[in-house]
Amino acid sequence: MADPTLAGVFDLLVGTVLPRVARITVLIAVGVSLADLLVQFGLVRYVAGLSKYLTRPANLPDEVGTAILTTTASTTAGYGMLAEFRESGALSDRATLVAVTVNTFFGFVQHIFTFYAPVLIPILGLQVGLLYVGSRAFVALAITLTGIAAGALLLSRADRESVSGEAVTDGSGAGDHPVPGADTPPTTRGKLEAAARTGFSKTRDIVPRLLVVYALVSVLTTYYDLTAITAAGDPLADLTGLPSAAVPVIAVFALDTTNGALVIAPLVEDGVFTARTAVATMLLGGIVSFAVSTFKRSIPFQYGIWGAEFGSKVILVNTAAKVLWIALAVAIVLHAPLPV
Repeated sequence: MADPTLAGVFDLLVGTVLPRVARITVLIAVGVSLADLLVQFGLVRYVAGLSKYLTRPANLPDEVGTAILTTTASTTAGYGMLAEFRESGALSDRATLVAVTVNTFFGFVQHIFTFYAPVLIPILGLQVGLLYVGSRAFVALAITLTGIAAGALLLSRADRESVSGEAVTDGSGAGDHPVPGADTPPTTRGKLEAAARTGFSKTRDIVPRLLVVYALVSVLTTYYDLTAITAAGDPLADLTGLPSAAVPVIAVFALDTTNGALVIAPLVEDGVFTARTAVATMLLGGIVSFAVSTFKRSIPFQYGIWGAEFGSKVILVNTAAKVLWIALAVAIVLHAPLPV
């Protein structure tokens, strides 16, 4: 281990940490601005236009596709539309659970533009970032396809009857529901300025903790023996084949995904993790993070949308599906013949 002198730490921060942080800062600023611009110009609408090809095989009304479209811009608005369809009697409880499950991939698409591409990939690097985002895309798509299969098996053609005119004024869902992009600045210049403000704001929020976390991790990996620090993680390492350093990374992921990525990124560059073990660790961290976020965010949100009884069912279905498919994704990342 290197000698942790003040001069050594200073050289480490100036020579390693600051260049890394500067590179990531530029990528995040540009990425967030471009992502916001794409959203404002309506790209997510075209992605969500595929929703009708999913609702019909699932025996859901075509109008549910409107909620799925809305989910790509706002998960809250999309869930709110489904809640309105259910309360009006247009969707049964079983059909609503199917619709919520089918919604999953389109909610993920929103995060590609707003988080994964502009924030997480610049932090993790191209190889690890794409493998992680691809794994999460696999999980989200698998859950959506599971929902379609469940709808085909559990719902009847009667469930495909159109939502009544009381719920949707003109068949498009545009009358009484939030319209994605409705608050978008009307001019190209306004959109460019809004995108620049979004990029600056997001970068300003991330860079301080980016700098602190990178500095702490770099000092830790340079001056201290990680194998001794993470010895408590040996049982997990033996079970999954992951480095024992995966345990503290998973613990950080449980609290915040961005911070988890910030912690693991320098460990990948230093050779503690390979691309596969890094992604598997982050996926496992996602399971723990999901369990934590269920208590912090999902329960208040779902209970607020659906009420306690049905909200509990939504949480149970979401949790079971995510844990199952993330566990399968971990096995694939670790053991399947992938080109990484």
